[in-house]
Amino acid sequence: MDVVADLLGTPMLEYPYMQRAYLAAVCIALTGPVVGTFLVHREMAMISDTLAHTAFAGVAVGLFLNSALSLTLSPLFTAFVVAVVTALLVELLVEHAGAYNDTSLAIVLTGGFAVGSILITATDGGIAVGIDAYLFGSLATVSTENVGILMLMSILVGSLVTYAYRPLLYVTFDASAARAARLNVRLYKRLMVVLTALVVVSAMQIMGVILVAAMLVVPVAAAAQVAQSFKQSILLAILAAEFAAIAGVTLSYTYGIAAGGSIVVVAIAVYVVALGFQKLSHRLPNVGQLRSQQPDQTRDGLEADGGERK
Repeated sequence: MDVVADLLGTPMLEYPYMQRAYLAAVCIALTGPVVGTFLVHREMAMISDTLAHTAFAGVAVGLFLNSALSLTLSPLFTAFVVAVVTALLVELLVEHAGAYNDTSLAIVLTGGFAVGSILITATDGGIAVGIDAYLFGSLATVSTENVGILMLMSILVGSLVTYAYRPLLYVTFDASAARAARLNVRLYKRLMVVLTALVVVSAMQIMGVILVAAMLVVPVAAAAQVAQSFKQSILLAILAAEFAAIAGVTLSYTYGIAAGGSIVVVAIAVYVVALGFQKLSHRLPNVGQLRSQQPDQTRDGLEADGGERK
């Protein structure tokens, strides 16, 4: 990174904490869209927000136990455990309680945040200072250990999604057909929510609980405006997220503003540009003629077998 700083003439890259911040942001921007693309097309985008708020409760549990019992638990570890349990609970609610997805998510989201707030007040606010970094995110709190965890998480998530890509795609778009093909639909659904929990918890310290879900949804929404296949959607979402992450961290350093908020605002700006491009493309004569020659193509869905739009 020091060499890059010299080549680009950017002194901020010479600071170790900025190097860690950029590496962390790049890892988050890689894994977020990879997992988020499956969630968005499964119409479960809000599960990332639900897991973020319950991960907040997990952080509060860790800090509470450390304060009350003089333990040395990692808040990120307790957050991951709580988030995974929550993810599995949501799946159970959807499958067995007969509740709609948004209802189940709303119940778990508000319940998780309520538990976190109770634990904070139970210690007379003693852990409120420690939890602020997880709520709003901070460049300064990203340690070398956190970056190492994020890099390992990126490798793990990327490897698992690559290995199970075809079954995950099939389950995402046609779960009934996947069951008929004797795929273990329940297993792949569990895998996806666990990966979501892993991404959410890993991104908490730089993005903050309130904004972490945006990296799983906004770049995917931007890519969906211009992508012509599922694989292309993942690639474009990663590119959009990487641009937002790098630009957001740079803005955060330059103007002394929140890193998570900066990254999300840039990502939303990318979405607006992509939406404008998509709207404009419908008005261009040559594009209109091309679309008229392919009347069966719409932006309503993607095929599970080949990933191409119908």
